[in-house]
Amino acid sequence: MTAVNERTSRWIRRFHAADAAAVRLVCLPHAGGSATAYFAFSRAAAAAALDADVVAVQYPGRQDRLGERCFDDVGAMADAIADDLGPWFDRPVALFGHSMGATLGYEVARRLEARGAELLGLFASACRAPSQQRIEYVHQRDDDGLIAALKELSGTDSAVLGDDELLRMVLPAVRGDYTAVETYRHRPGTELACPIQVLVGDDDPVTELAEADAWRAHTTGGCGVEVYPGGHFYLNAQLDGVLAVVAARLRDWGAGATP
Repeated sequence: MTAVNERTSRWIRRFHAADAAAVRLVCLPHAGGSATAYFAFSRAAAAAALDADVVAVQYPGRQDRLGERCFDDVGAMADAIADDLGPWFDRPVALFGHSMGATLGYEVARRLEARGAELLGLFASACRAPSQQRIEYVHQRDDDGLIAALKELSGTDSAVLGDDELLRMVLPAVRGDYTAVETYRHRPGTELACPIQVLVGDDDPVTELAEADAWRAHTTGGCGVEVYPGGHFYLNAQLDGVLAVVAARLRDWGAGATP
């Protein structure tokens, strides 16, 4: 297989290249997160010899894209990511999204499938189904209120949370993410053809199990639900178990892929 030059991509970052892998797993971070949220995931996947080239999406307004304008709309961000992913389809592709990243992954998948792309599947982690709306206003809080929300979920890197100057530097991106996800409304229409694997913590204050199970209505390709001990960021403590499920689903989905 031909390696993709990630330097030509605005949106994709790769920490542990696996150019010979059979599939590519594109990972989308949570609200307030960056591509490095998947560094440990990528490292563990490489150590476990997961047959996937794990890459992560870098949203603007943070890290090496700090100077770029933040997005505050899921649809606009999904359009931009879908446009950028074209060269990464040199092998079968699956998407993995955590929290906001799962909603965003769903909308990216809708756009890709509308263009004729065949996705292996979508992993939707710690996220309510797109049709399960809650009215929330975290994005309208002042800076201190927004920081309090981040600390409550403990999703932002602890080094960032402990550095007030750095934290306030990334707050515009965080506010943009929260605005995007809290103003998102599912558009009825064609649902996904690819399968969905839902992953959720049993003590997640953001995603109730019934809201996670509702992902079944958003695909004609089948949907499974795995429940783990933990809260909204169960992934940090359950990484080995998650990777085992990811590996199994990728094998299943790959076996059913069109040659």
